[in-house]
Amino acid sequence: MKRRKLTIPAVCLALALALTLAGCSAQGKGDPKAEAPPPAEVERVQAAGLFKVDDPSKFPLVAAGQIDAAPELNVTGVVGADISRTIPVITLASGRVIEVLARLGDTVTQGQILMKVQSADIAGAYSDYEQAQADETLAKAQLDRSRILFDKGAIAQKDLEVAQDTETKAQVTVKTTLDHLRVLGADPDHPSAIVEVHAPVAGVITDQQVTNAAGVQGLSSPNPFTISDLSHIWILCDVYENDLSQVHLGEYADVKLNAYPDRVFKGRVGNISPVLDPNLRTAKVRLEMPNPGLMRLGMFVTSTFHGLKKESHATVPAAAVLHLHDRDWVYVPAEGGQFRQVPVTGGKMLPGNLQEIAAGIRPGQKVVSNALVLQATAEQ
Repeated sequence: MKRRKLTIPAVCLALALALTLAGCSAQGKGDPKAEAPPPAEVERVQAAGLFKVDDPSKFPLVAAGQIDAAPELNVTGVVGADISRTIPVITLASGRVIEVLARLGDTVTQGQILMKVQSADIAGAYSDYEQAQADETLAKAQLDRSRILFDKGAIAQKDLEVAQDTETKAQVTVKTTLDHLRVLGADPDHPSAIVEVHAPVAGVITDQQVTNAAGVQGLSSPNPFTISDLSHIWILCDVYENDLSQVHLGEYADVKLNAYPDRVFKGRVGNISPVLDPNLRTAKVRLEMPNPGLMRLGMFVTSTFHGLKKESHATVPAAAVLHLHDRDWVYVPAEGGQFRQVPVTGGKMLPGNLQEIAAGIRPGQKVVSNALVLQATAEQ
């Protein structure tokens, strides 16, 4: 039997028929990707911040609203003690501490015993006081005798005057030694070499530099204790040089504690430092206010200063603001199906998922409602 040989035209015809049948089979199944609309194409234009799109309708626009409000300046600060209400505890008697009755952080009352000191100064002061009393007793007796003798003509007038002068000087010495005892903190009626150191005011012990068996020197640093009255506190804020025009003496600022963000307090501007920090270019602004009982020394706060004159600012949906490279941006429409990336200064968040725009766009100006979608499409 002879085999038939297929010619080249026949082979080509068969191959074309097979491809046609395969294409028809594929069309019968359907391709979802082929049926979907083509993705939006965004092309970066040579001009800075311009993006060209093939279908601008895929990026809906929204008109910026308007809000009238006074400008606000937000700065950080730290809670500190009122210096005028911070009192050092000192002792005039030098010696060795034998007992400490208060510790750092304790709340004390005026007159409360803080520590006891065994002092040689007290022993010497008692000795001087008792000697002065003895001399005064002797001088008084001699004065009484001199008066009797003078009345009988046994002594001259000058001898009586000498006795009177001696008695007067003895009284002065007694008074001086008694004052010395009281200044040292000793009780003249209860002689002892141990002196008690009392709290001069009520408050909280914010510094302690003494322990048991330590030595103390009268009127020398460091002070054994420091007591602060925390019923009133200071808040020290750092305000940049360019923002000082928004801060004025006597005005009030809103104060929020990081520990209690839902509560707002009022602090009065009591001082604006006349000297700027040479490195940070900031000035210390001092807020003075009563302590509501929640503020502790060293707490971080956020202070908001309000301007005196209201200004009109734009508002946009929060999604219209793109946070990129530590800056805020929005996209506004341009000619020829293009969008321009515009830097803005974002303000505070508003009800209704809106955000205030302090600078960069005007009320009524149109922006892309979802900036992140346009940005993500441009980066593909």
